[in-house]
Amino acid sequence: MQLKFAHDSDYFFFSQLLMRHIENYVRKHPDADNAIFDLRDIYDVFREDFASTTTNLEGILNIADAYRVETLNGDERLIQNYKIDVKNNSLLIDFNVDALQSLRSGHPLIEPDSSLQE
Repeated sequence: MQLKFAHDSDYFFFSQLLMRHIENYVRKHPDADNAIFDLRDIYDVFREDFASTTTNLEGILNIADAYRVETLNGDERLIQNYKIDVKNNSLLIDFNVDALQSLRSGHPLIEPDSSLQE
């Protein structure tokens, strides 16, 4: 079964917004190996797009976790694991330690190719 998304570009746009938010978080919290974001903050990051914060969030995170950072071991994903905690209205993100260190040392995020769908 193959599903076609009517707004593919929106998923990539919102994943880009989320990754820039994460990048800023990493700069402000240099000792953090994970992050917990309130979904209300993500709602603000997504410019108050309710669908992206609720129904589409899993698809956006699926793209966001494909972002990589160059490390000594090659390009590695920044997001190692994530969980949407509906009960506590939060997004939990665990970072890949090597990729996180490379990001902190100034290596840029490597965006996934939007023409390839995983």
